[in-house]
Amino acid sequence: MRSGKVTLYWWCQVGGWLFYGLTMIFFAFIFENPTNKIFYPKTGVTILMGIAFTHLLRALIIRFKLKPPVVAQKWWLLTVVVLGIIVVYNFANSLMAEWLHLYLPEKKVSVEKRFLINLLFESPLILVWVSIYYVWHYVELGTKSEIQKVRLESLVKELELKTIKSHINPHFIFNALNSIRALVDENPERARTAITELSNILRSSMLAEKLETVPFEKELNIVKDYLALEHIRFEDRLQVAYDIDEDTLDQPVPPMMLQTLVENAIKHGIGKQKCGGLIRIISDFKDNHHELIVQNTGQMNGNASNDGFGINSTHNRLKLLFGAQATFSIRDLDDSMVEAKVIMPVKEL
Repeated sequence: MRSGKVTLYWWCQVGGWLFYGLTMIFFAFIFENPTNKIFYPKTGVTILMGIAFTHLLRALIIRFKLKPPVVAQKWWLLTVVVLGIIVVYNFANSLMAEWLHLYLPEKKVSVEKRFLINLLFESPLILVWVSIYYVWHYVELGTKSEIQKVRLESLVKELELKTIKSHINPHFIFNALNSIRALVDENPERARTAITELSNILRSSMLAEKLETVPFEKELNIVKDYLALEHIRFEDRLQVAYDIDEDTLDQPVPPMMLQTLVENAIKHGIGKQKCGGLIRIISDFKDNHHELIVQNTGQMNGNASNDGFGINSTHNRLKLLFGAQATFSIRDLDDSMVEAKVIMPVKEL
């Protein structure tokens, strides 16, 4: 892919400057007589210098990370780089014309004056090149964003279907309804609450395809409903702890992502412990990022679940939503705890 983009760049680079040269020749034939001996060499030098210096400009743009989108703090640096190339390009053109005698004897002027003339008439070439370069990359950036959006929507729909299936599988429904039925006589109020919790989980699953992100507070409430239902089944075998910075409650997170990680911790951690264990959910700001952590009693032991749908969907959704700004990892914290950690960029609200 990268080799293809480099080839396309050189086709555009050489083709664009050759087109400019042919345009100059065309207009010369129309408006003046280009038969003097310096016209074609001078046009050739202009093309070669243009290719060389705009390629150098591109290298500097890449070196200083000035490709679109350019952050506000770097516009001044881009301006300095472009103006620097314009000055050097025109000065080099003036020296080259002097060394190669690309001027008519009767019109010979000093290098300094030729530089000023070039600065006035040749500088727009560099500015046009910069404009085309940035328009191209902004269009490409927009196209990539649209492709990523389509991929994200497809992934979220897949997540919705698989999440609904995971919640509406006979095992989950059987356990939830059995727990609720057992509460109907002995604790009717808790039974009604459990029905509401189950309803909230299923409703959230069905709404997942419509949203790219939801406030963390909303996602946390769904997880609390899920853990409350599981607590009916596990009773004292399931302990839950929350360490939540309230300032993170408004931060956007992918819908059902936290619930997927908690469900994974129940299924592969707590559910396999004879005495049960602890689920700890942590949400905090660290190094200008939103850090979301799920810890559970257990050990990974090379568990194949790390390559399962829940883990893969978390990786993919973070990549599509936040790119390289977000990371996900899961590891053994110590001999008795597993930690899943999601790091996302902070959104200013």
